[in-house]
Amino acid sequence: MLTGSFTIYSLLCALLFMAAVTQAQEAKPDTARAQELERVVVSASRRSEHILQAPISIEKLSGEAIRNHTQPSFFDAIENIKGIQVITPSLGFKVINARGFTNTTNVRFVQMVDGADIQAPHIGAPMANALGPGDLDIASVEVVPGSASALYGMNAINGTANFITKDPFQTAGLSFAQRTGVNHMGDHEQEPALFSETALRWAKAWKNRLAFKINVTYAEGTDWYANNQTDLNPTANSSTGLTGALNPGKDAVNIYADESSNRRTLTVNGRQYVVSRTGYAEKDMSSYRLQNVKGDMTVAYKFKNDVQLSYTFRIAHSNTIYQRTNRFRLDNYVTGQHSVLFKTGSLQVRTYVNTENTGDSYNIRSMAENIDRSFKSDNTWFSDFTSRFNTAINNGAAVPVAMQEARSYADNGRPQPHTTQTDDLISRLRDINNWDMGAALRVKSAMYHAEMQHSLTDDVFKKLYTRYKLSVMYGFDYRQYVVVPDGNYFINPVKQGSNLTYWKAGGFIQVNKYLLNQQLRVNGVLRIDKNQYFNANLNPRIALVYTPWPQHNFRLAFQQGYRFPSLFEAFSNINSGGVKRVGGLPVMSQGIFENSYLRASIDAFQAANTNDVNTNGLTLEQAMEKNQGLLKRNNYTYLEPEKIKGIEAGYRAQLLNNKLTIDLDFYFNRYSNLMAQVEANIPRNASPDSLLYYLNNRQLQNRYRLWTNSKTVSNNYGGTLGIGWELPNYYKLSGNITMAKLARTSRNDGLEDSFNTPSWIYNLTVDNPALTPHTGFEVNYRWQSRYLWQSSLASGWVEAYNTLNAQVQYHTIKGDFRIKLGATNLLNKYYYSFIGGPSIGGFYYSTVTVSIH
Repeated sequence: MLTGSFTIYSLLCALLFMAAVTQAQEAKPDTARAQELERVVVSASRRSEHILQAPISIEKLSGEAIRNHTQPSFFDAIENIKGIQVITPSLGFKVINARGFTNTTNVRFVQMVDGADIQAPHIGAPMANALGPGDLDIASVEVVPGSASALYGMNAINGTANFITKDPFQTAGLSFAQRTGVNHMGDHEQEPALFSETALRWAKAWKNRLAFKINVTYAEGTDWYANNQTDLNPTANSSTGLTGALNPGKDAVNIYADESSNRRTLTVNGRQYVVSRTGYAEKDMSSYRLQNVKGDMTVAYKFKNDVQLSYTFRIAHSNTIYQRTNRFRLDNYVTGQHSVLFKTGSLQVRTYVNTENTGDSYNIRSMAENIDRSFKSDNTWFSDFTSRFNTAINNGAAVPVAMQEARSYADNGRPQPHTTQTDDLISRLRDINNWDMGAALRVKSAMYHAEMQHSLTDDVFKKLYTRYKLSVMYGFDYRQYVVVPDGNYFINPVKQGSNLTYWKAGGFIQVNKYLLNQQLRVNGVLRIDKNQYFNANLNPRIALVYTPWPQHNFRLAFQQGYRFPSLFEAFSNINSGGVKRVGGLPVMSQGIFENSYLRASIDAFQAANTNDVNTNGLTLEQAMEKNQGLLKRNNYTYLEPEKIKGIEAGYRAQLLNNKLTIDLDFYFNRYSNLMAQVEANIPRNASPDSLLYYLNNRQLQNRYRLWTNSKTVSNNYGGTLGIGWELPNYYKLSGNITMAKLARTSRNDGLEDSFNTPSWIYNLTVDNPALTPHTGFEVNYRWQSRYLWQSSLASGWVEAYNTLNAQVQYHTIKGDFRIKLGATNLLNKYYYSFIGGPSIGGFYYSTVTVSIH
């Protein structure tokens, strides 16, 4: 299987050796003009400015830095930017976050391509880089780690990434790249597997008036396996001594159909035992085949040198693993974007539509649950289990032996993984769009967006800037989401049978004023946003940049941000495992909040009853009477927007004739109304005489998971330090360290959206892009500390891990031919980036790039 791959690696090693001894003219990595362009950013203020003078923290990956990075792609390289955390739900799906409060669908971080949001509409977050550009077309990456909602509005309260592509007027020609890799080395789950990514870019301009470019990328491989067997319910039977391997109520992380909705408390011989159904491993319910096909096309016309109209179309077809509340297999998942941009020197008008079709995707947990139920209902299975357990006990068997006999008897006839029977069930259930009976994910959605920004300084107020050093910019935007109700995931609660719509509108004004002989810059932004279901909210930002000397820059910024609920948080309507997951708007959850009891209190009530029956000799009625004070009515209510208030200070400098770069920042954020899910149940009989009985039996309750707001005010603080030192002969040493801390100051109600962020991350890098005229290298070491991961799928401690990454490459003087040989996690030390996700090992790759200009 690997013969072809090792042949490629042998050839590359030979080429690199020959390159090292080749004599040629001295290669210089950058021209002065290229170096200056790398210091210009646009995302911090929506206008071009020198990175040293940006009013807030911003990081930039230049094209040269991306080409020389140890990571195989520009998207992977973002992980090594200071202030950034990346989690890996799959090889084809990575999630970017900054400054805490993250999860596997990070709706608080915005990803854009050339200023256009590439989110998947129904979840309000991007599907990694599925719809983004390929490496051949990427010019640079700009990342704002922190709130940018004053300029960009909805979602951008934790950060923004802008992927800037190559201009076809400036970068024409034909380029081809082939990346070949191998993963699963030394993996007991999977034999070593090949990865392949093929990319093509072609661009052409005619007389500097009409330009065209097209990009196509095809990638396929074998995903990382998620097979964590850690028991999430280890104390379920501690009162009976059945712990560890003997625990009949196990809930293994990546085993599905053994979760809380698949467990019951059985009373046998006067004792109570928590028993879960026998689940299926993720690897038995899902394919780990990874495939992504994507392409984009741009046509641009210049009416004048500074007046341009362009149209861009993007499309992506993905087969991969995705994670939200559950793990999903995405098959034939298609996203697209149509975008039109008109711009002049001072005006930009943009409109685009994002489309999403989940294709043949399915919920892996629901698949496992309903395969279990396809051969035997829950009632029948637990009845068979109880009957055989009693028989075994009466025959003198010890409890652990009786448990094993009971499970084997109840599982008799259960479909076995990777058989024709199970494969046929998977094919059938993936088309049933009801998670109580099937597993299909069938969502069709779209997001329509229009925006305009105008710099008055360049048109109306030229004299104002010349005389008073005052510039003014303003902008407006409108966004509408449209979902086709599927009857399971989404319904229209207002007009049955019609599409579900959800809109917001906003605008901003930004003012820059220079004082003290242009040593002090004052940047002020005021934004207002209105959502269909909420009142208008103001998002202000004020920032100061003080430059006492050209190479020393101090900055201070105060900002406030809001985040409105995403479609999923506002309108979800899902049946899954007997639990109804409901959006938090009153139109969706009226009456549920008011009449329900918190599931956490119900669990505590049931556990206390079990313990009193098993260890204290009480009857069930006596135990319920004793423990009823543990029950708590649901005191949460309908969704409100999230709010953040933050302060940030920083210092940037270029010293020693620009050889030494220092970038330091500190921040403090105050979050309120963090959106999260509360689990609450309504007893099917509210009569006082039967209430305790119904609340002690989960099968007699209507169970809900409701989107709401935490009552806790959460403070988090942190900082970053980045240092780069250019040495003689093109050597460079660089490093960065990131600190992120959580300091909750109020209720600690346990409902806060989880912080899920390591306290410390650091990167150390040594590189030389011109070790010889034709060769270069880079070595990177990354470490992050142990941290607590909390989610509805699984919670636990993620152990500290480190990775060593390296690359060496050969390139021609003009850069039209390049061979890169690299590895991430070079030492192949498997680790988890979060609980519930896959185990990640080494990835060894080669990339060959050819360009014809």
